[in-house]
Amino acid sequence: MRSLFSLARTGVRSSTHAVFGSSLVDEAGAGQEVIFLAAGCFWGVEKAMWNAPGVVSTAVGYMGGHAPDPTYEQVCSHSTGHAETVRVLFDTATTSAADLIRLFFEIHDPTQVGGQGNDLGDQYRSAIWTTTPEQLHDAVALRDAYQEALTAAGFGPIQTSIAPAPPEDSDAHFWYAEDYHQQYLFKNPGGYECHARTGLACPALPRQ
Repeated sequence: MRSLFSLARTGVRSSTHAVFGSSLVDEAGAGQEVIFLAAGCFWGVEKAMWNAPGVVSTAVGYMGGHAPDPTYEQVCSHSTGHAETVRVLFDTATTSAADLIRLFFEIHDPTQVGGQGNDLGDQYRSAIWTTTPEQLHDAVALRDAYQEALTAAGFGPIQTSIAPAPPEDSDAHFWYAEDYHQQYLFKNPGGYECHARTGLACPALPRQ
């Protein structure tokens, strides 16, 4: 129930996804998984994910910090340690965590330190939080494969942190952002969207 509780406390008035009409708070059902991705300003990251095949729902929030129920203002003040993060619920029959992680690496520059483009601050850091051992394995493998491609092109080391998602009763777990942030670029089509990226494709993992 923590998802619904944190949703109510962060000022989200509607639990319905503005694009899909699905729930923002549904847990993964049969044939579904959740993964958490932080790649700079969460508005553009969420848009990229809701446009990806197989994604059932997305929500933006704050993750990886050390304070309960943070507000946007607190996160931006660098007082809570949270990163702007997108919760992605997806259908494993249509897509995979590996597919979404490849997209994640391609829509930002994971070699940047302390932000993305003009968005500066630890809330814009690059991170992946996984919910299955297979997701964790694939995230590390894709990071290493992408690093080889980036190094060959003259880029520095990838800064993306990769870890299992913290327990739901932890302050570091996912807290839903305020209502106006949810599906922001659908509600505001001309809104700001960060375009910092390397321009290089992330290699696919070998098929098992």
